[in-house]
Amino acid sequence: MAISHRATINHTTRLSQSLLFTPKLSHHSPPPPPPPPLPPPPPQLLTKDWLSPSQTLALFAALPSHALISSLSHLAARRDYKPNEPLFSLIVSNLGRSLDFDDIDELLPYLIECKPCRLSDEFFHGLIKVYGNQGGKINRAVEVLLDIMPQFKCCPSERTFNCVLNLLVNTRQLDMIGRVYGKARELGVTVDACCLNIMIKGLCKDGRFEDAYKVFEEFPEQGCERNVRTYCELMHGLCEHGRVDEAFSWLDRMERDGVSPDTITFNVLISGLCKNGRVDDAVKMLDRMMRKGCEPNKGSYQQVLYGLLKSGKFVMARKFMEQMIRKRYTPSFESYKLMLIGLCDEKMVEDVNWLLVNMVRHGLKPRMGMWKKIVEATLVVNCSFGCSLMDELVK
Repeated sequence: MAISHRATINHTTRLSQSLLFTPKLSHHSPPPPPPPPLPPPPPQLLTKDWLSPSQTLALFAALPSHALISSLSHLAARRDYKPNEPLFSLIVSNLGRSLDFDDIDELLPYLIECKPCRLSDEFFHGLIKVYGNQGGKINRAVEVLLDIMPQFKCCPSERTFNCVLNLLVNTRQLDMIGRVYGKARELGVTVDACCLNIMIKGLCKDGRFEDAYKVFEEFPEQGCERNVRTYCELMHGLCEHGRVDEAFSWLDRMERDGVSPDTITFNVLISGLCKNGRVDDAVKMLDRMMRKGCEPNKGSYQQVLYGLLKSGKFVMARKFMEQMIRKRYTPSFESYKLMLIGLCDEKMVEDVNWLLVNMVRHGLKPRMGMWKKIVEATLVVNCSFGCSLMDELVK
């Protein structure tokens, strides 16, 4: 939509001035502090030297976030003002990085009313991520998708649409998910496998497994092919709700459907077994994973190690940790801490030195509480051993 130069100037001036607006308070309220003065514009905006779009972009990239909106009003008053998407993308990105969401909210009415240039899906995707990921303003992200993008006649891509769905799932706004999903066709979005996987993830988080199974059956109707993540979302949801055996039935279904489980698939099941106290089954699952030709990663070993430690199987945990180290995987600080506390509680002080050596070798420093635990345990078991250990620590 074409706009006049004067309209652009007037609106951006109002935009800048609106930042200084202070609502009236009752006579009982203390007077508010005076608003800070607007920063002066960069000297380049006050000269008559022509600025190219690339020079303008470099100029705005160097500005502090609080000067962006006022500088935009000065830029709009120049004869060489050429509004473009990279400029507005940069402004939104820098304001988001500084968490200046009020200024973004001031910018949007100008963009909507004046439509100074065409804005693509890429711009709106960035805006949605700023609102959702950096600001936690999920409702504003939804508003951008459902209300603002149509005003620019911009059809969201599957990536942008799924980004909003994922934000809603992660914040458990399940009622809103249904509303957004139902708008896909109206927005011109083609539902893809990623979209359906996100829907399954949200339903499983809420324990609505029958509805999740219905979405699973919807894949062929939508012309989509189920993938590894489809089955993983179902298995993860079932494990989180303690329905581990049911999750394993989906592993069998997955293989019958010709979809090969990957490392993430097995890690989901291993984690589910450990969280439900079935650590021996988790160890067997690790073996099954390797027999299937699927190489365990650090996460695979770490989950089993946590399971062994939390179930008090410290002898087995030490052997497993040795195996993990031989594979060149570094156990986490938390697992070293749990192992050390367990060894001390079980009076297995002979293994403490081995643990400390490996811990330091991996660049992890025991904390004071851990040293206290070691000294207490060694003094109880063997006073002379405890004294020699203290001598080593002093050295």
